[in-house]
Amino acid sequence: MDTIFRPFKEAHVTGHGYQLSETLLPMGTASEPDRLYAFYRGTNAANVLQDVRYNVLHDKSAGLQLSQTEGKAWIDVYVAYWKAVGEILKAEEAVRSNSAPRWSNVYESWKEVANALHRGYTNGGFEAWTVPCLYVVGKYLRIFAIKADEEINSNGGITSGFQDEDNPDAGKNEKLEDAARSLNRIFQLCVADRAPLEESRKWGIYNIVNLLFKTYFKLNSISLSKNILRALQASKGDLPDLSAFPRSHQVTFKYYVGVILFLEEDYVQAEVNLTEAWQLCYRNATRNKELILTYLIPCHLLTTHTLPTRSLLAPYPRLQTLFSPLSRCIKHGDLSGFDAALIAGEDEFVKRRIYLTLERGRDIALRNLLRKVFICGGFEKAKEGSSQTTPVRRSRIPIAEFGAAISLGSKERVENDEVECLLANMIYKSLMKGYISRTHGMVVLSKGGAFPGTGI
Repeated sequence: MDTIFRPFKEAHVTGHGYQLSETLLPMGTASEPDRLYAFYRGTNAANVLQDVRYNVLHDKSAGLQLSQTEGKAWIDVYVAYWKAVGEILKAEEAVRSNSAPRWSNVYESWKEVANALHRGYTNGGFEAWTVPCLYVVGKYLRIFAIKADEEINSNGGITSGFQDEDNPDAGKNEKLEDAARSLNRIFQLCVADRAPLEESRKWGIYNIVNLLFKTYFKLNSISLSKNILRALQASKGDLPDLSAFPRSHQVTFKYYVGVILFLEEDYVQAEVNLTEAWQLCYRNATRNKELILTYLIPCHLLTTHTLPTRSLLAPYPRLQTLFSPLSRCIKHGDLSGFDAALIAGEDEFVKRRIYLTLERGRDIALRNLLRKVFICGGFEKAKEGSSQTTPVRRSRIPIAEFGAAISLGSKERVENDEVECLLANMIYKSLMKGYISRTHGMVVLSKGGAFPGTGI
């Protein structure tokens, strides 16, 4: 059992929270790949309580002295951890022998570790420097819950002798929903701490919030994330500034807040948060940057009508596949190509929750097509005797010209009424400045910036 309790004692003597949290990892390390096996085989069910008690409270070799209350709480944690390790080893052995692993048992035993740790903070006097233990236990609680649900669903979704006939999807994410409730309890444990900030559990709050966001997104219950944001807002005066937290916590939090605002169609604020996440993200964190750009690119498209450059997409092949066809069509005003690209990537766009936002990009493609018609119209003839030397573009465009361009761009016949509707929509959305004169069958465009933001 020395593989666990030697670093446990060292961490307590030095007050090193992350070293302490490593003793609760449900896996081997690079230096000790068999640490779980050694720990589990170091005792048995009859003696585990006695052996853990000796290592925590009675072995003074490392100079560790814990109070009886705190010591008993750590004993409960590591006895639960020993039992969980046993289930983990059984599951890993089942995987190696091509048998069905019992991840449900792993999840339930790991949940007991989480409960014991929670009791340690509420009743056992665990200090704030030990908060990284919550990170590790919370992270793997979510992972084991997902594996347990996969196991249950592969067995037909049956966890007991009965099934809800009125709701065939009941229990589909039963363990993950349960894990979300446990993580929410840990969140409340941190946010409700009234100790001074120097020794407060509030320093662990954003890590737990990020775990909750990941869990709610996996459950497709994003609305529950808003409850967390409201709780954070209510406690804002008691929390340290976000910039004081580890950079990884900041990036993940800003990313999820940005995505939540994106899904609420608050693209301006979504862009602000996603941009901050992008700027804070580590240079080599390619996967994280790809996730941020997945939502930041559509935001830019709608807020500034700008398209991603080749150099931006170059390191991300998946994003190139997603956005390059659409970007080309938008740039060239190719309406039929845009529709085809949207249909081709529909499954992936829907999966990433960006389909409806990208669909609005058709307005930008249409704007660019109408702009080409305006440019092709050339310049007005100078009036006789006029001293004006700067040529002025033709600002009165027949609706029929726009209609012909739209029909060619979409590769289908578009009726005049629909053309007028599309033009009115462009004017309403400030993508085109002017008005429609139905009497004369003309669109009268502004001479001072007919297509705002395009230089014309």
